[in-house]
Amino acid sequence: MIHTTVFASALTSVPCWLINEGQVSYAVALEVQRRLVQEHRENPDLPDVLILLEHPPVYTLGQGATLDFLKFDPMVTNWEVHRVERGGEVTYHCPGQLVGYPILNLRRYQQDLHWYLRQLEEVLIRALAVWGLQGDRVSGLTGVWVEGRKVAAIGIKVSRWITMHGFALNVCPDLQGFKEIVPCGISDRPVGSLAEFIPGIDLDRVRPVVAASFAEVFGVELIASAWPK
Repeated sequence: MIHTTVFASALTSVPCWLINEGQVSYAVALEVQRRLVQEHRENPDLPDVLILLEHPPVYTLGQGATLDFLKFDPMVTNWEVHRVERGGEVTYHCPGQLVGYPILNLRRYQQDLHWYLRQLEEVLIRALAVWGLQGDRVSGLTGVWVEGRKVAAIGIKVSRWITMHGFALNVCPDLQGFKEIVPCGISDRPVGSLAEFIPGIDLDRVRPVVAASFAEVFGVELIASAWPK
């Protein structure tokens, strides 16, 4: 069981900066990620980073995503839409969803993208277990499901073994925005949230649990840090 007030793994003292933010526009967060990745490529000795935040309503598409999974025309809409360098299809971010952006040098862990994806899933599975929820994997797909409902999406980009983008955990969001897309290109599996299983849950309760789970899975010590200027 993960203790929600402890962010460090007992087995290591490898530092990782933890940046806890509230609601940040997608464009601003993307610019910060890209800048951090560049800094870590230029100086691989910099500590890793985990950013936890929320976004205002926004749709994002992976670099190879098809527009067929949008139920609206992105050229004539009031929705904010971004095509970015991560893998995967279209997804939706909004308040009440905890988004995590790890900036990790995988040379410190394993230089294996499949391993990294499974580790991100494991972070969320262990976090859900704190509330007695069983997080499941689905063979051939990426993400985490609870009772057949997808509660977490994952999409990453890795450049010279430095990671960006990450995971989105539906804690207590308004799920209506997902009706405008085929989430992650999966039409036969519904999207869900933790609030459907744990009434009254909010991000303030989930943030420290996810942080502690991340520290445990990756074997790091999380050190509180400010939003990059």
